[in-house]
Amino acid sequence: MRIDSATRDQLQEWEKELSTHYQRICQHELSLDITRGKPAADQLHQSDGLDGILNGDYRAADGTDTRNYGGRNGGGLEGLLCARELGADILQVPTEEVLAGGNSSLTLMYHAVLTGYLFGFAGNKPWRELQSPKFLCPVPGYDRHFSICEQLGIGMVNVPMTETGPDMDAIEEEIKKDQGIIGIWCVPKFSNPTGVTYSQETVVRLAQLAQIANPGFRIFWDNAYAIHDLEQQINLPGIRAASLENDTADSVLQFASTSKVTHAGAGVAFVSASTANLASLKKQMHAMTIGPDKVNQLRHSRFFAEFTLLKKHMQKHAQILKPKFACVLSQLESAFGDSDLGEWEKPKGGYFVSFNTRPGCATAVVQLAADAGVKLTPAGATFPYGKDPEDRNIRIAPSFPPLEELDTAMSVFILCVKLASVRKKLEIL
Repeated sequence: MRIDSATRDQLQEWEKELSTHYQRICQHELSLDITRGKPAADQLHQSDGLDGILNGDYRAADGTDTRNYGGRNGGGLEGLLCARELGADILQVPTEEVLAGGNSSLTLMYHAVLTGYLFGFAGNKPWRELQSPKFLCPVPGYDRHFSICEQLGIGMVNVPMTETGPDMDAIEEEIKKDQGIIGIWCVPKFSNPTGVTYSQETVVRLAQLAQIANPGFRIFWDNAYAIHDLEQQINLPGIRAASLENDTADSVLQFASTSKVTHAGAGVAFVSASTANLASLKKQMHAMTIGPDKVNQLRHSRFFAEFTLLKKHMQKHAQILKPKFACVLSQLESAFGDSDLGEWEKPKGGYFVSFNTRPGCATAVVQLAADAGVKLTPAGATFPYGKDPEDRNIRIAPSFPPLEELDTAMSVFILCVKLASVRKKLEIL
């Protein structure tokens, strides 16, 4: 199906056929959901060994009784040493630069943005004292990142994603002309939702941004999919090494968690940063918490006593996810491989497939799918303020539903893309 070369008569005939098919689908009263990247139950089962793993022994290797407040030397804001070592393995950074927290890296990111906004990092001016502070937001991107900025009234500037990461020319141009830019969101490996992994050149240029940016500028490096490879290991260039080489280490804050590794709502989150940045974070944390859930941190540390165990664990996840990604990609290729109806990425890991419809069709596709019983992530969700300027991008999340349901959902999705595209073209003619 090539819409741009079709006649009006052909388009009208297609619209009639597709509408008839669509009405038949609606009569099936489906209830399918591919909205969010949640692990499936069989993925979660891989971590059920966490239950009972402590077997009454609640003491960490350094003698800390994890049932009690604080750590061996009081405080305990950094988390258990063994948990920090796990985070260091995931992020490939020194243990002394890691803080282990609760179950959500999003919480740590929110806390870090709030720290920068209200108090500033490492002696820099608080962002709220600047005129119109803004974050750069590679798009399409992660909606939860954008929600943090929106809630705090921090402006957002779209920058396009490319096949090697965010458009660095556009980023550098924005920073040079606006000292109000105080941060950038990055999902550097298997980016949400495009699946892109940043190149060496992109990582180096990001590490150099602090040389031209506001002194309080910070890179929020959300490495959520650091170990979520589907096939061979994809190596992400290290932002820490690049920042050290460029004397910009204070500009980087790295985040990760086990939310899509073990139990999604009961994992451990990590932040890695320079000594000065960690001091800023802990200063504010001291007023709001005694410390994280050390019992859960100890469970995870024992479950993954060696990094090789973590790698083997993630290979089990990959075996569960690969057929689902193959289902999505094969259906898209079969339906649209020789058409002008859409474009999509072919990720090698992570949790999403990013699909671009023809301009002006994404909202209609999502609504048609919903009316047919298939829930998709709202159109525009992958852009700040929920506004996709071209109304094109749709994020597909294959992980949660059983393969049979996913196959059905994709068939409905493809039908909706075709129908919305034909109707849009008829409107224009």
